[in-house]
Amino acid sequence: MSKVARSLLGLGLLIGLALLADRIWPLPPAPQYSPLVLAQDGTVLHAYLNPTQKWRMKTELAEITPALQTAIIEKEDRYFRYHFGVNPLAIVQAAGRNLLGQGRTTGASTITMQVARLLEPKERTLGNKLREMLRAMQLEAHLSKAEILQLYLNLVPYGSNIEGVKSAALLYFQQPPDYLSLAQTVTLAIIPNRPGGLVLGKNNAQILQERNRWLAYFQHQKLFPAQDIADALLEPLDARRHPAPTLAPHLARRLVLARPGVALIHSTLRPAAQAKAEDLARNYVRRLATQGISQAAVLVVNNQTHTVEAYVGSIDFQDPSAQGQVDGVRAVRSPGSTLKPLLYGLALDRGLVTPKMVLPDVPTNFQGFRPENFDKHCQGEVTMERALTYSLNIPAVQVLSEVGIDKFTGTLRQAGFQQVAHDASRLGLSTILGGCGASLEELTGLYSALANEGHYAPLALTSPPGAPVKKPLLSPAAAYLITDILAQRTRPDLPVDAAASRHLPRIAWKTGTSYGRRDAWSIGYNRQYTIGVWVGNFNGQGSPALTGADVASPLLFDLFNSLAYNGKAEWFAPPASLDFRLVCTETGLVPDENCPNQLIDYYLPGASGSQRCQHMREVLVSADGQASYCRACVPASGYRRELFPNLRPEVLAFRESQGLPTRRQPPHNPSCRLVHSGDATGADAAPLLAITSPAAHAEYVLTASEKQQLLLSCAAAGEVRQVYWYVNDRFYKAAPATARVFFRPPPGEVKISCADDHGRTVDVRVLVREL
Repeated sequence: MSKVARSLLGLGLLIGLALLADRIWPLPPAPQYSPLVLAQDGTVLHAYLNPTQKWRMKTELAEITPALQTAIIEKEDRYFRYHFGVNPLAIVQAAGRNLLGQGRTTGASTITMQVARLLEPKERTLGNKLREMLRAMQLEAHLSKAEILQLYLNLVPYGSNIEGVKSAALLYFQQPPDYLSLAQTVTLAIIPNRPGGLVLGKNNAQILQERNRWLAYFQHQKLFPAQDIADALLEPLDARRHPAPTLAPHLARRLVLARPGVALIHSTLRPAAQAKAEDLARNYVRRLATQGISQAAVLVVNNQTHTVEAYVGSIDFQDPSAQGQVDGVRAVRSPGSTLKPLLYGLALDRGLVTPKMVLPDVPTNFQGFRPENFDKHCQGEVTMERALTYSLNIPAVQVLSEVGIDKFTGTLRQAGFQQVAHDASRLGLSTILGGCGASLEELTGLYSALANEGHYAPLALTSPPGAPVKKPLLSPAAAYLITDILAQRTRPDLPVDAAASRHLPRIAWKTGTSYGRRDAWSIGYNRQYTIGVWVGNFNGQGSPALTGADVASPLLFDLFNSLAYNGKAEWFAPPASLDFRLVCTETGLVPDENCPNQLIDYYLPGASGSQRCQHMREVLVSADGQASYCRACVPASGYRRELFPNLRPEVLAFRESQGLPTRRQPPHNPSCRLVHSGDATGADAAPLLAITSPAAHAEYVLTASEKQQLLLSCAAAGEVRQVYWYVNDRFYKAAPATARVFFRPPPGEVKISCADDHGRTVDVRVLVREL
């Protein structure tokens, strides 16, 4: 065998042994770092101790500046870039000094050997030194010089429980490594050899002397520009231990729990916006303490990127008395009236309403559910835009009954409402009044969809956010109309004195107050931001002062004025799919020949209804005005045509109950055979007779010892004067059509019937139990 062959064979054996040793003796696991939550610009928002209770913050390669590299390598291992983990010359020199007792005793450790020792701390013995050498060569085989230097700078000790140059830079200088001055950089470079003797904040004078000595040495070696060295020598050392950053504690905890073991989590928050939102919320709620209000939560969303730029879960994470660690952004609460904009948007798209269309606002029984407006009053009839602006409950429930619960909750599920999705099968008409669960995060995301032409995209909390997957909730036309209505400033939920303020922001916003005044909401948006505010108590305690208008909106306005005061001034423009038309002022419907008063209203071509207005109805009346005729009984002469208001039966009944002037058409011709046979039909037939109390299929529990009674009431057509009540098909009582009749029903199933003086009959069945 030739010498070349034997050499190759020997080299192969050595390589094989090295590979075998590498598999048997693998590299130690990566160090456990302190989880850091970073802001959008890379600054540290929040830092946590690592699992071993040390501050070991990961230094990224980009944070290792040339000045830091030069200072560390020159001081620790000037031949670092040239050796293979072990410096043979340094070992021989160190051995000679140690054996002869000349000079300072050293171990000739390279940076790579120090990394090996820091990864696996052991007692300083000759055997362990040999292991460090082998491990150092193994590290050199697996990692680049930059990665080894990065490991070193992440592991070097700085006293107490601080490890790594980034931890020291943040905790002592409140700056990341790449923002340090030359003097600060050299300060951090000289401490690792003596972390117990050179403690920043305690031995500053000694550290300053040692720093300047090394700066003079670097000047002699011409490693840095002379002026930089001169400036560094003049820089005072004012270092002390600072607390770790703790901005956005709720979001930080949320992200760290969702990404266990990840050292660096890049969030979408902007530090300035986060700090401002925290300060505003904290100072605002402190002024409310005397009113029994202790908490607030805030979410700020960038509408263009769908990223969260500020996240305030509570006003003080460290306050256990107010349950400060509860995350108010994610907490499920009653949303009050904040879902109404979505409902009316869906109704616009389905052609059920337009902004000027008139809706009934009268006491109504929806199969046992009797909603009330917030102020306990009804207005009779209101336009859709007024119903939304004034957040009226009864019209909203009426519209929801037409849109459909399934359609409404299905849209909420599309918008990420998790509690609604969970409870969908149990939700009813009360959903629109806050009878469901929602979080501030979900509601703010929903309003951000309104700011994005009705398209919803999940909110991003981490960076880069990626391309959002958008879902259309509303058409751009419906979203614009809702925005236009919510931007009106003549409204009851404007905070006291806000209209006189010069700094009222131009936003579209909606308030909400939950039952019992436990939750106050105010959510607003412009083209740039959507901001959601919740104010209340995490224990669910209500407060008489707690309303969205008076408590939540002032904070919302402060946030907009602080975060977007000098922002873009563009406002939303109506989409091309929207158009105008003339409508009747009385009903908001397409006018007919009996509609002299008209106005302009938006509508959605191809979607909005084209029903003709019939608010006035032509009636044939006798010459003396005492009777009306249908086509079957109109005489050949002796009659005239008159217009009478054609009100809904429930609106007519409400107006009369309130003593409002109402013009009823005369009773129908008593000699008409169709009426007497109970068979009045055709175009002249009046609207349906309806029993408004008691509710159909309802169960009533009465106490036998008390004189409890049930209310009988109905909604009848305008020409009806008298109604007749029957209980179990037996006549009970005759009464005016608008009268409220009370009676004591028998136990068991009870059939209640009502007949009007035009021969129409309607009945309901209820179950009565006695205790």
